[in-house]
Amino acid sequence: MAHEALDPAFRRLIDEHAPVRQVGSGFTFTEGPIWHPAEQYLLFSDMPADVRRRLDRSGTREVLRPSNKANGLTYDAELNLIACEHATSSVARFRPDGTREVLASHFEGRELNSPNDLCIHSSGAIYFTDPWYGRMPHYGVERPRDLGWQGVFRFAPGSREPKLLVDRYMFSQPNGICFSPDESRLYVNDTEQANIRVFDVRADGTLANPRVFASGVRDVMKPGVPDGMKCDVQGNIWVTAPGGLWVYAPDGRHIGKVAIPELAANLHWGGADWRTLYVCATTSVYAIDVKVGPRSEPFMRARGSASRASATASAATASTSNSSVATTDLQLDASRCALIIQDMQNDVVMEGGAFASSGSPVHCREQNAIENVRRLAEHCRRRGIPVIHVWFSRRADARNMTLNAPLFEGALDANAMVEGTWGAEPVPGLEAQAGDHVIRKTRMSAWEGTNLETILRAEGRDVIIETGAWTNMSIEHTARTGADKGYVMVIPEDGCSTMNADWHRASIEYAMQNVALVTKVDAVIAAL
Repeated sequence: MAHEALDPAFRRLIDEHAPVRQVGSGFTFTEGPIWHPAEQYLLFSDMPADVRRRLDRSGTREVLRPSNKANGLTYDAELNLIACEHATSSVARFRPDGTREVLASHFEGRELNSPNDLCIHSSGAIYFTDPWYGRMPHYGVERPRDLGWQGVFRFAPGSREPKLLVDRYMFSQPNGICFSPDESRLYVNDTEQANIRVFDVRADGTLANPRVFASGVRDVMKPGVPDGMKCDVQGNIWVTAPGGLWVYAPDGRHIGKVAIPELAANLHWGGADWRTLYVCATTSVYAIDVKVGPRSEPFMRARGSASRASATASAATASTSNSSVATTDLQLDASRCALIIQDMQNDVVMEGGAFASSGSPVHCREQNAIENVRRLAEHCRRRGIPVIHVWFSRRADARNMTLNAPLFEGALDANAMVEGTWGAEPVPGLEAQAGDHVIRKTRMSAWEGTNLETILRAEGRDVIIETGAWTNMSIEHTARTGADKGYVMVIPEDGCSTMNADWHRASIEYAMQNVALVTKVDAVIAAL
């Protein structure tokens, strides 16, 4: 079954001829797939049958009957299951021991329609849609509606009832819902209107600036409607639609279609490397190997205790070995890593740049740093690891920086890193790609005065692979602070450079040994 690329970008997400494997069948109407990151199994709803099922290597089995005709499922950061229940008009939490607790069931004293699908913000707040499909026969329990309109809600930790986020009559039947990778936007589709809206997410969790992201998600020749919807790590939106799944780029371009044999209802990523896309489609569950992973959700970080211990143990082993550089036995959990590329700008490491006379271009070439970092960045993108570019950028009049140290005075004297100039641009080969983060700074450390930590928290990353220039300045300062903040710092030394080999070795062989795992680019690639 061939998929359809409407834009070359689609081919970077999935092979056009990727097989669609039926991994489970014989069900009534499947929905709500969610992958357990610690125990490695798929949980899904068989809604009209009133059953919750588990799919793992041994096959499929029931785990709950009745399930209150649950629909959308997800986990919170503690791996409690959160379920949208049609039969009870509730959002409920299930502890690992099976204890059930109703989180939200009423709004302003009236019963909700039938919570349908949900996603969880890194703050712990639950965002959910509330159409009335669960008050219809077959998919729920037929009964009158209390509200008379269909909304989108937010339930914050410690709240007594959910907060309405949208105009009461904006949606006909709100359904799929997901955040962008950095949680700055929330997407909600409408099954009846056949569109996807996007909202800006304010700091307090409320929504602003609603606009239509995609419309016309219908085809008179093929069955299928907007239902389940998810966002990948690059910000692309995957939504059920006629013929299977439709994929939209972050700018709203329709870039491709994934063909599914049955009517698709919902989707989510899973597998040990988060590169298997599971699709619930009518009587079956399908699996497809893809090239991109999901946006990092809070529950995915719950794997962290073991992963964090593994990474920390690796760092301790490397720092106590006879060699100052660890090149073997390195293991990194890709779901917890982020790559930083810092100060790889023309003025810093290129001939003709403001600091060329320092020797930095020569050492950068000796290290082969640009090509090494380029290879590492490409590998990280394929593995769904966030790539974060940190660039020093100042105004021409220097009014956005202080001159309290020789380093900053030197940037001004050399007329270096002025925003909008060639010198401030990234070096060829290390430009930011779609889905990458870009941070601009006016200090030595990537942490000072930036939103780096906000991005890391939103992405759920606590293992930082740091590359760039200069080793003994920006790289070392960022590593020291990262270690103080509790992050595991990984320094592939051939992905870094400074003004000469002596200064590089002094940093790598002494200071870095106390705050980071020092290794090589190829070792990091192999470890991921």
